[in-house]
Amino acid sequence: MDYEIKKAWGVLLRLFHWVYAITIIVLLVTGYYIYRPWFGLYQGGASFSMALSRYIHFVAGYAFMGAIVVRIYLFFFGNRQERFLDSVPVTPRNIKNLFGTVIYYLYITDRHEERLGHNALFMLFYIITLFLALVQTLTGLYMLFPENLSLQSMGLSLFGTQQEARLIHHFIMWYFIIFTMTHVYITIWNDIEMPEGLISSIFNGKKFKTKKA
Repeated sequence: MDYEIKKAWGVLLRLFHWVYAITIIVLLVTGYYIYRPWFGLYQGGASFSMALSRYIHFVAGYAFMGAIVVRIYLFFFGNRQERFLDSVPVTPRNIKNLFGTVIYYLYITDRHEERLGHNALFMLFYIITLFLALVQTLTGLYMLFPENLSLQSMGLSLFGTQQEARLIHHFIMWYFIIFTMTHVYITIWNDIEMPEGLISSIFNGKKFKTKKA
């Protein structure tokens, strides 16, 4: 079978992906430490590990917010396969692809629709993840700036008290832990099962597609 190289992802999407991935890992590690510190509890001064963890968490949080803004921009102004409607399951083509991808991943069938962009199942979880990322951002800002009356009013109406917002923030952290592990597993699985070069595409932006006669 012959293959040809196709451009899948632009530079901005690849940059978003790696900033998003790195900041999620940093936020998970520092966030869990803030929730349950496992060392440095009795240190003080410049070596106070909790203060350092919080500082890194906040810096990574701002980078995380920037990545979300970039991805929303690409939903509307990116190339064809980066845009919202290319793979979100709201059209007949994408709904069919959603169910086809599910039965393919369950090994019920070995037939799979070849796509240059995302499959509809991934895009469905992509949208859910970005929505939860927005909730994480808002709850984080709500807890970070207790002196900002506008943020406090917004946070109180959306999430309740600071403690309730902290609980929401914590539960969504576990979603991101599970999502990260699942995403890495499925990406590696796809790279083994399909010859499109999924992992390399997030570095060079290119995929291998079957050459049509």
